Amino acid sequence: MGMRGELYTTQVVLDNRSYFFNVKENRTGDVFLQVVESKNKNGDEFDRHAIVVFADDMQKFCKGLEESLGFIEKDRKTKAKAKAEKKAAKEAKYGFGAADAKTGKKKVYRKKETEDERPAYKSPVKKTGRVHVVSKLPENK
Repeated sequence: MGMRGELYTTQVVLDNRSYFFNVKENRTGDVFLQVVESKNKNGDEFDRHAIVVFADDMQKFCKGLEESLGFIEKDRKTKAKAKAEKKAAKEAKYGFGAADAKTGKKKVYRKKETEDERPAYKSPVKKTGRVHVVSKLPENK
């Protein structure tokens, strides 16, 4: 048996969080799962939260987790289907028209400008209207 009754440990590292799945045994011999979330705060400190699920309750816990995951997957598929239907309705209303059938990219049509319609030359320097003044202090004599 490992340190502090640990039988098995695995870690999942994400962007700014880590999850530890620890299978432990207490002094009375009860086996349980400890799930710890560790979140980095300010680079120095860690915010840690843990839940404990005992072996007797594991089936109920897993059933609830599976139901939640099933809901998430069903919701994701429903949203994807609604998005596809919205896109199909838009294409039916406006037609494929400005899009190239082979590439699916939209064609852009621009009006040709004459000499008189062209805008005047614009400087690439962005003018913000702010003025930066540098003043020199008088030298000590």
